[in-house]
Amino acid sequence: MNFLQQIFNWLSNQLLKMDWLYDIIKLLVEKVFGLSMKTKIGESTHFFIYDTIKIFILLSVLIFMISYIQSYFPPERTRKILSRVKGIKGNLLGALLGTITPFCSCSSIPIFIGFTSAGLPLGVTFSFLISSPLVDLASFLLLLSFFGWEIATAYVIVGLVLAVFGGTIIDKLKLEKYIEGYVLDIRDVELAKENNNDNENDIFVLNRKERINYSKQQVKDIIKKVWLYILIGVGIGALIHNWIPTDIINNIIGKNNPFSVLIAAIVAIPMYADIFGTLPIAEALFNKGVGIGTILTFMMGVTALSLPSIILLSKVVKKKLLIIFVSIVSMGIIIIGYLFNAFSYIFI
Repeated sequence: MNFLQQIFNWLSNQLLKMDWLYDIIKLLVEKVFGLSMKTKIGESTHFFIYDTIKIFILLSVLIFMISYIQSYFPPERTRKILSRVKGIKGNLLGALLGTITPFCSCSSIPIFIGFTSAGLPLGVTFSFLISSPLVDLASFLLLLSFFGWEIATAYVIVGLVLAVFGGTIIDKLKLEKYIEGYVLDIRDVELAKENNNDNENDIFVLNRKERINYSKQQVKDIIKKVWLYILIGVGIGALIHNWIPTDIINNIIGKNNPFSVLIAAIVAIPMYADIFGTLPIAEALFNKGVGIGTILTFMMGVTALSLPSIILLSKVVKKKLLIIFVSIVSMGIIIIGYLFNAFSYIFI
C-alpha cells in the first residue's frame, strides 16, 4: 500500500506539480541569470517563469483533452439533453454539463441565450450559467496541482452546490417574465429550423480527425483569450508572494479579519478573468497564510460574477432578475467563504 502511495505521490509531483520544471527554472535563474533564490528578485523571477510555463503546459494539455470530450456535447445536443429533465434533477444536470464546457463567464452568455430561447427551464439555464465558468475538469486538475486533492475536490463540490442551489431558487421564483423579449423571439426561429431538420441525429457528427482538429483549435482560441490574464495573474502572484509583507496581507484579508471574505468578494467582482488567471494569485495568498475560504470566495467572485459578464447578462435579462441572480451568487460565495474559513482545519 505504501508503495502505491509513493508511486501516486511521485506521479502527482512530476505530472501535476511539475517538480522537474521547478528544478529546471531554478537552474536557469541561478546559473543563467545569476540570481540567488534567497533574494526577492530571484524568487520573484523563478515564481513568474515557473508558474507561467506550468500553467500554459497544463492548460494546453487539459483543454485539448476536455475539448475532445466536449466535441460530443455541442450546444444543440446539450440543449436536447437538458430539455428532457426538469426540477432539481434538471438543475443538477445543467450544473454537471457546465463542468464540461470550459467557458469564461462572458463566453457562457451566448450559450445561456441559446438555451433560454430554446425553451429550457430558467433554473436549469442558470445552473449551467453559474457552473460553466466556475467548475470544469481543467480547473479541478489545475487546483489539484496547486493545492492538493482536498481543496480541489471541495472547490468543485461547493461550485456545483452553488450552481444547483442558485438555479433551483430562480426556478421556484418563476421569473420567466423577466427575460428580454428578443430572446424569447429567437425561440420561434429555432423551432422552425428544428422542424425542418429531417435527421436530428446528424446535427453534429465529427470523425476522429475532425475532433482532434477541433480540440487543437480550442486550445489556440482559449490560449489567445486568456494568455494576458495569466501573465497578469502570475505577475500579481509574484508580487504578493515576495514583495508584500505578510503582516499587510493578514491585516487586510488575513484569518483574524472578520471581514476578509467580504473584502475578497468586493475586490473580485469588478475583475475579469477565468480560473487560470486567478490561480497564481490564489497560490500566493495561500502561501501568505490567507484563509482558504477567503481565497475560494475571491476565485469564485472573479470567475462567476465578473463585471463584463454582468453587463452582458443585463442585455439578456431584466433588472429584477439580474439583481436576484447577482444576489444569490454573491451570498452563496460569501457563505461558502465563511464556512471554509471556519472549518479550514479539515483541509490544511
